[in-house]
Amino acid sequence: MIRIAIVIGSTRPRRRTAVTGRWVAEIAARHPAAAAGQVAFEVVDLAEYGLSVLDEPVPALLGEYRHPHTNRWAETIASFDGFVFVTPEYNHSAPAALKNAIDFLYAEWNNKAAGFVSHGVHGGVRAVEHLRQVMTELQVANVRSQVALSAFTDFEITDPAEPGVIMPGPHQEPTLVELLDEVIAWSTALKPLRAQVAA
Repeated sequence: MIRIAIVIGSTRPRRRTAVTGRWVAEIAARHPAAAAGQVAFEVVDLAEYGLSVLDEPVPALLGEYRHPHTNRWAETIASFDGFVFVTPEYNHSAPAALKNAIDFLYAEWNNKAAGFVSHGVHGGVRAVEHLRQVMTELQVANVRSQVALSAFTDFEITDPAEPGVIMPGPHQEPTLVELLDEVIAWSTALKPLRAQVAA
């Protein structure tokens, strides 16, 4: 079975990202491959991992993790074949918490696939531009399809300090399904390579 993590890429209290991640998880649970038992989707919320600012004394490339929080995070990420990153855009990029979590590890990301669901005033597209470059460095295949949710048209927000209600436009769910199809396909295609590297 292929396992795909839906990574909630923000740790801010009252995150719109958590609302978005729940929407992604609901659509993913209805995916035909999930219904057939071929794929399992699981939400991975950065806020539940308590990662400090990167505090490992040895570069992640060497895989010599010293801290319990790093080992817990490494075990989680290693258990997945692919990822759907759900991210807001902060100051023209991805949140520091997400970049920090990514930087803790190296081999655990390799030869897997990733898709991106973003949100923000500009749909979060600039955050994803940066994440695509980071994923490429980590040997993660980036799929083409992307969901970009606008704070103006895909959410009902009455208080900017609250996450609001997600109300995606009619084109967003089909785009998300395409993204999931691609992540599943690439995660599956890369499985023999992952097995070869692990051998």
